[in-house]
Amino acid sequence: MNDAMKTVPGAETVKTGVQKVKPVAKGLAEALADSYRMVFKTHACHWNVEGALFYPIHKLTEAQYTDMFRASDEIAERIRALGQLAPARLADVIEASVVKDAAKLPSAQAMVEDLAADHEKVAMRMHALIALANEHGDPVTADLITARSAFHEKAAWMLRATAK
Repeated sequence: MNDAMKTVPGAETVKTGVQKVKPVAKGLAEALADSYRMVFKTHACHWNVEGALFYPIHKLTEAQYTDMFRASDEIAERIRALGQLAPARLADVIEASVVKDAAKLPSAQAMVEDLAADHEKVAMRMHALIALANEHGDPVTADLITARSAFHEKAAWMLRATAK
């Protein structure tokens, strides 16, 4: 094995004007954890939903998990651009997320309502990260997370409307 393959990732100092990188990176890691948990939870709904609204819920959740999976990469890359390490253990992702698993597989309506509530929790948490990013002079993170929060708010609305 050559020396290039022995490199171990580590945090580094980046001079982009962000005043305090560590709290912003921690907030981004939490946003990443929430996004990743939502990808799985939305996928589980997509795979297991049944009933009269199977097809529209199946299609809606597919569009949502596809978007969130792409966004997870963008969030992780922002953490790295700030010179910090992205989460590397699933246990850390689970612990850092406000998204929790259902105790048992619920009905289609309960699945959709639960996803909507989780999207709202994630959006609210992201609002705090936007404020933190602005406080620390990080408009790039603020813009990224503003777009992500808008996605989660819209996803919650679409799911709530479907559950009616």
